[in-house]
Amino acid sequence: MAEGNQAEPNRPSSLKQERPMNSKPTPPSSPPILTSHNSHTKNHNIDITQQHHHPPQQQQEQQQKNASLHPSMARNRLPTLQEVLARQTRPPVDLYCFYLYLQRERAEDSLDFWLDAQQHENLCRAYFKDLRRNTVHLRDEWPDYYQRACTRGSVYNPLNGISRQSRLMDENMNPIQKPHPPQSINSSRISQQGMPSPIAPHVSPALRALFPHDKVPSHDEDPLARPTRQGSTRARTPIQPVIPRSSAITRTDLIASAERIYYRYLLSGAEKEIYLPSALRIHNFPINSASLPHAGSPDYEDEANFLAMIPDMFVSQKEYIYRSMERDTFPRFLRSKAFGNLTPLSSIIRLSVGLFAIWIGLSVGLSLIFLDIHPRVHRLWSMIPLSIGAIGIIGHFYELDPILILFNRSETTFFRTLSVKEKYVQKILRGRALWVILLSTIIVACLTCILVFVPGHRL
Repeated sequence: MAEGNQAEPNRPSSLKQERPMNSKPTPPSSPPILTSHNSHTKNHNIDITQQHHHPPQQQQEQQQKNASLHPSMARNRLPTLQEVLARQTRPPVDLYCFYLYLQRERAEDSLDFWLDAQQHENLCRAYFKDLRRNTVHLRDEWPDYYQRACTRGSVYNPLNGISRQSRLMDENMNPIQKPHPPQSINSSRISQQGMPSPIAPHVSPALRALFPHDKVPSHDEDPLARPTRQGSTRARTPIQPVIPRSSAITRTDLIASAERIYYRYLLSGAEKEIYLPSALRIHNFPINSASLPHAGSPDYEDEANFLAMIPDMFVSQKEYIYRSMERDTFPRFLRSKAFGNLTPLSSIIRLSVGLFAIWIGLSVGLSLIFLDIHPRVHRLWSMIPLSIGAIGIIGHFYELDPILILFNRSETTFFRTLSVKEKYVQKILRGRALWVILLSTIIVACLTCILVFVPGHRL
């Protein structure tokens, strides 16, 4: 087996280590860290990969807890999907290997959507944290969203300090009519505007950091031209980018992020369209990042209500995709990587080689019998091809190569391997490798005894 030493793609960049791969599989980039150029702009240093805000003492306790749970020795079980997506696992059951497995199954679009929706949530958290750092009240800055969060709830309510008591007090002190969902917008209106680019040229560098590989079209390009799948196989930066920024995240950035996800995954005929039940589908996107809704617009109320939905727009879809992966692809991934170390193509090659080796071994043994060659010890030479054949055939059924386990390796793509670092997976693979060797030894011993002790008869 040949080991590849190519650069590791970005999106599943959980650990800095060797992760060889073919040139085609290119997992998407992982969320960057937003920092500030100017040391005086202390309100704009945001790490969007951190999902929860902890006070200093709680943060230290959380870090100590994570440090104690991070080593795979502390987990005497197989990882969960949440742990894989949170990059708390090690090869061959980490996010990198999961993405490569989904690429092989042609189902990586679901994981792409989940990761991009997670980036969108991180961007929204960064926006709300900016408001808190600048002591700007959400009710004054974004009243439509505040009203929606109070009446219908939001995943960001704990971050924004909106509790059940505050919602009841707000309703009693300032009763406001509950907002209606935006009515269906005429699709011809959207077609007249033209399909927006995934990232508009005017958005902040912070959003470009989240989606660094989206091309900003020039004025000469057709805005309706849809990018092809070949665009997703471009070479990607092997490190997590740190993007300098000197301004806070704005609602325009949130719109551009949601707009990009909609036109990439949810629009009918999109580049990476994913399946969603009709109740979760978003049939139109009536606003764009070029301009915020203004009071003079005839559809201002609908657009303002739709804008208030932007932070929580993909929560239900993200949960559905998560449950779908948890039920379907993730169990098969664990079955493939935690209980075996071969790819399907490599397993079939071993089956072919094993059958050929068994044929050679039986041919040699039977030839020595029917030629009545003495001494009989010469018939033991048939053990070599029989052993190769038995290991190849049984290894095919178990999708496991004991020789690779001996060197603590596991295949990611065809003839590309990486080191097995998850301790519990090591234990499982070694036990199954011993079982494969035991079965192969029993089969070879039985065949060898038959070939050696059968009396010779020259034809």
